[in-house]
Amino acid sequence: MFRLDEGLKVYPHRAPVDFRLSINGLAALVQQALGLDPFAACVYVFSNRRRNRVKVLGWDRNGFWLLLKRLEEDRLIWPSEVAVLPKSLLGQAALPRVTGGTSSGKV
Repeated sequence: MFRLDEGLKVYPHRAPVDFRLSINGLAALVQQALGLDPFAACVYVFSNRRRNRVKVLGWDRNGFWLLLKRLEEDRLIWPSEVAVLPKSLLGQAALPRVTGGTSSGKV
């Protein structure tokens, strides 16, 4: 079972992605754009250009999980590509910050 534990590392992909990408395409982005291992015990978070959708990709022992959230009215607060952040946002507490959806803005 896939768990969002407190020690889970969360890696946001800052640039918007084409949401037609599914597991294989997003895993390739993790390797090529982020330089990380898609099979690691962490999650990778992606957003679309309008910042009203988010996908979360994670590996669990024998397969990938792909979670999707669509916001009806709000927009995601998303780290800009030029913002200085640690490479990973550590812990489960970081996930609601990028998936919570509030008024427009960038971190």
